[in-house]
Amino acid sequence: MKLKLKKKGKRDTLKDESDFSVSEEALAGFLNLKRAAVPEGYEEAESYPLNAPFSYASIVQNEDTGTFLYIVDELLLSKDERDLLLRMNNILEYELLAPEGDETLGESFHSQMPEILDSHRKMVRFVSPISLRKISYYLERDIVGYGKIDPLMFDPYVEDISCSGINKNIFLWHRRYENIRTNISFKEEQEIDDFVMKMVHKAGKHVSIAFPIVDVTLPGQHRLAVSYGKETTPSGTSFTIRKFREDPFTIIDLIENETIDENIAAYLWLLMENKMSVMIMGATGAGKTTALNAIACLVRPNFKIISVEEVAEINLPHENWTATIARSGFGVESEGEITLYDLIKSAVRHRPDLIIVGEVRGEEAYVLFQALATGHGGLCTIHSEDVETAIKRLTQPPMNIPSSIIPLMNCAIIVKHVRTPIFLSGEKRLSSRKFVRVTEIKNANSTKDVFTWSASTDTFQEELNNSYLVTKIARELDVTVDQVLDDLAKRKKMLLHMAEHNIRDYRDVNDALSKYYYSSEPPSKSDG
Repeated sequence: MKLKLKKKGKRDTLKDESDFSVSEEALAGFLNLKRAAVPEGYEEAESYPLNAPFSYASIVQNEDTGTFLYIVDELLLSKDERDLLLRMNNILEYELLAPEGDETLGESFHSQMPEILDSHRKMVRFVSPISLRKISYYLERDIVGYGKIDPLMFDPYVEDISCSGINKNIFLWHRRYENIRTNISFKEEQEIDDFVMKMVHKAGKHVSIAFPIVDVTLPGQHRLAVSYGKETTPSGTSFTIRKFREDPFTIIDLIENETIDENIAAYLWLLMENKMSVMIMGATGAGKTTALNAIACLVRPNFKIISVEEVAEINLPHENWTATIARSGFGVESEGEITLYDLIKSAVRHRPDLIIVGEVRGEEAYVLFQALATGHGGLCTIHSEDVETAIKRLTQPPMNIPSSIIPLMNCAIIVKHVRTPIFLSGEKRLSSRKFVRVTEIKNANSTKDVFTWSASTDTFQEELNNSYLVTKIARELDVTVDQVLDDLAKRKKMLLHMAEHNIRDYRDVNDALSKYYYSSEPPSKSDG
């Protein structure tokens, strides 16, 4: 449904909203309604609520092929309910007013619905409260939410939602089942075009045949990438939504998920505290942004942080954190464009302790390295399979980093999505994300792996003996290497304590770090 929201004006006094509410007893009845049957030839692997009691996820497995299918199971409407839904759609198209001030579309919808229903009391007077709640669910889903894919946005296990065109089933990246096909698809070209147009407009952007490729941040900080029409995709409009986690993964989650171990976590914590720079490398979907967020949460709570991104994906608990986002230009000449290069140049003038760059791939890398040379800490990601390839990319156009300043990026982390080879019969197939290499960079031609992941044993091997960065930190703090190693052991003990007591929320992790600094200061000459 395409709504043209009118400017909000005065209405009559609100009527009693209780006329349109549903009691707890009636709501309980929703849960007893018949669920959709498992398709023939499949058996259910698991099911769980999405937006209960209106929508559920059912994961079913094909009995012959073993493949999984993700079924969105929503409460069905009767014919009379569908007719009323259509009439209400038409009414809201003319009567729903635009939000005022800081009011969200959802808040505006909920505040106006009782008034609109009251003004059409005759139309709904014979409708049961349960039917009215079902209809309101679908209205909110289509107007405020994401239409037919809205239930997927409630699934905490879903990372990506992708559609390849009309009459093609939507696929998900699910944390338990990886790439999995759903029972949802767009049947008409106009349907998917209208959906994408609505989503892009929600982000305050524009998409058209003239400008078919768009990358925007949706409300809720979800990332939407669109290829519109058939100009670039013969199958029609396609899109991918990368869901934003309001509760981001922390270093404790990475330990619990065995992406790293406590030794790596303690080492990275030491680097962050001493303003060492870290570059996270990996392929698309390897988990670079997740790693970036988790490591950034280790930064000392009172440090000043400035993040630079093209699309907002970083989420930190630090009070002294400024998030900056690049801006596209206007018109053919791209007037008013603000690039990552511009943002990093500006960030240096604000004297941050740490500059975080979502991803480097152009001339902004040179400015970042110049910032590192003046004593700022740095944290960024780059698309690369290994350290050697990354250094080649950094020293060649368009980044053009001189080989002599490559060591300003002190540490490189290789993140990979790994799985146990299928030919290892009898073994449980492993599919997860790992820090496969943590490497210190002494110069452009000399690197040392301090941690590596062994695929055969699924363990991390430590090589901190003669660590270049541990020695450098000891020298800068005017303490012995043994003292730094003792401090690493204390940090490791604290991280394990946090993991054992499930202190994993990013705000709780930040609070725990604050207590650490004020109660057990690590060896240093000053607070840095």
